[in-house]
Amino acid sequence: MNSIKKTAKLAGLFYFAFIISSVVAGLCGRFVFVDAPATINQIITHESLFRTGCVISLFSVVFFLLAAWYLYVLLKPANKNMALLFLLLNLGGFVIWCLSTLNLFSSLTLLSGADYLKVFQPDQLQAQATLFIGLYKNGSVIAQIPYGVWLLPLGYLVFKSGFLPKFLGIFLIADFVGQLIFVIQRFLLPGYEVISIPCSVVGFIAEFSLTLWLLIKGVNDPKPVLADGQK
Repeated sequence: MNSIKKTAKLAGLFYFAFIISSVVAGLCGRFVFVDAPATINQIITHESLFRTGCVISLFSVVFFLLAAWYLYVLLKPANKNMALLFLLLNLGGFVIWCLSTLNLFSSLTLLSGADYLKVFQPDQLQAQATLFIGLYKNGSVIAQIPYGVWLLPLGYLVFKSGFLPKFLGIFLIADFVGQLIFVIQRFLLPGYEVISIPCSVVGFIAEFSLTLWLLIKGVNDPKPVLADGQK
């Protein structure tokens, strides 16, 4: 029982670290939920803060991957294949996010004022930086596909586990639906951000509730329900 509780709390701890570091990264770098000119202004006026935000953002997805690993360890007795599926989906989102973040460093390089860039006019450099920031934003949305789909097997296993509350599983499955709606809205209806606001609210409630439960409560029962229905 102590081992299961420790695993649950580690999963909650890394999930909480992911949430906090993501917020801090966005505040430092201003590359989340703001337009490209605001990000460019942040690079020009607060370069060190922007760099800090980029680094924290990279560490945040590392925390997220570690949370997924401990959730895999915690939930694989319920169904090992489903647990492996959500772990691989999280890994896929991790790779896409890291590759997307390269675009932020590219925009930083363009606006660094290096001597070899003086052959370009400032407005040309800002236009190219805007392009890379746009690529980052599109890449981060694409990452929400595996990051969204992983919530379905995760929610299912939480619901079926027997040692976590079923309502958390329902919330996570609802979050899965919301993430897919968010991706569709961003690419097909970019001018209607209001559509994704309820999805973000559901996502916050679902994932923060899971985080707090793992951190504070842990697990209810040391004997999870196995895949064959035995205990």
